[in-house]
Amino acid sequence: MNILAIETSCDETAAAVIESTEVQSNSSLVIGKKNNELPITNHSVLSTIILSNVVASQIDIHKKYGGVFPEVASRAHVEKIIPVVEEALSKSTEVQSNSSLVIGNKNKTNNELPITNNSVLNTIDLIAVTAGPGLIGSLLVGVNTAKTLAYANQKPIIPINHWLGHIYSCFTQENPKSELQMTNKMTELGIGNLDFCSSFGFRHSDLPQFPLLALIVSGGHTGIVYMKSHTEYETIGQTLDDAAGEAFDKVAKILELGYPGGPAIAAEAAKFKISNLKFKIDVKFPRSMLDRDDFNFSFSGLKTAVLYKVKELTKHYPLTAIRSQIAYEFQQTVIDILIGKTLKAAKKCQPKSILLCGGVSANKELRSQMAQQITQSFNHSITFHTPPMSLTGDNAAMIGIAAAYQLKAGVKPIYFEKIKADSNYKL
Repeated sequence: MNILAIETSCDETAAAVIESTEVQSNSSLVIGKKNNELPITNHSVLSTIILSNVVASQIDIHKKYGGVFPEVASRAHVEKIIPVVEEALSKSTEVQSNSSLVIGNKNKTNNELPITNNSVLNTIDLIAVTAGPGLIGSLLVGVNTAKTLAYANQKPIIPINHWLGHIYSCFTQENPKSELQMTNKMTELGIGNLDFCSSFGFRHSDLPQFPLLALIVSGGHTGIVYMKSHTEYETIGQTLDDAAGEAFDKVAKILELGYPGGPAIAAEAAKFKISNLKFKIDVKFPRSMLDRDDFNFSFSGLKTAVLYKVKELTKHYPLTAIRSQIAYEFQQTVIDILIGKTLKAAKKCQPKSILLCGGVSANKELRSQMAQQITQSFNHSITFHTPPMSLTGDNAAMIGIAAAYQLKAGVKPIYFEKIKADSNYKL
């Protein structure tokens, strides 16, 4: 099955084509009691290959605002959505197609859709689209585009929760046969490939095992999801105010580091060395809500604490003299909160796997420290999984992969008119 996936939940216009195939597992399942075992050898597992993954970034557009400007984001989606979808379809077939997407009304004479045999959508079996959560204006562009394509080309369609997409970014690796088509400037922002997991005894290629815990951390979302199976999941913790990624953006603005804040803060924090510190500065930020028994987060107070500390210190020192230490302490505070809450949830839920996903999962310190903490706390009894670096941010490949697993688990496509964009779409 080939799945065309569309993602426009925030400021990335994305489309991808995923090839989903059921393959026979090398292992056998055993069902029954000890003296009445029934081996099943025809057990199949899902193989997903990313045929194309195109992302049009809006980073340059939103830099001057220091964050995402919702109305501007939705207008940019309108401009980019059709070219991005066409590029994803074209690259998935590894040939340049001369035909265009077929979008239009029914023919009045014979009640047929204007579809030709050389339509670039002929190779697509299903359309998947992010229905939420996210910015409503941005979501509407992707959802309405997907619905129109489904209607005009008579394709089944399935809505996918954005959080679920991030979770399933951990269920794949980059396709070695096909170059991922990413245009979101990750390399330019200093986010390179990172394969540290083997150092801690984790096999990155292994699929996560149920039950699992997924920590989703991005510019718009921060939460912990507990999954018993592909169709049984529950959000057990989430931010009560700002998302962690949003806090990174706002603190970067306070420190005059530019946008996006995550890579900027990480780069500045890496410069900090105690031995090279010219001024003895007492900087300690609160680890918000770590003493509570629930698994919720709060980053608004941390952002405010940074603001007050910077105002206090810049009365005596130039910002450039204290910036790296502030960035380091802020980043470490966020890491401590995220890891602390996740480990607390793991001790209660006893998962077999822990997933770290979302845009902030590209942070090398967060990845490394979480891997070490999981090893120390659970002695390799829990596997740790992160997505390929190119799939940490918003992208459509993760939406297509999520759709493939949902279909295999028995979730059915729905009639296109029933799909609605929902900025507060809950798991």
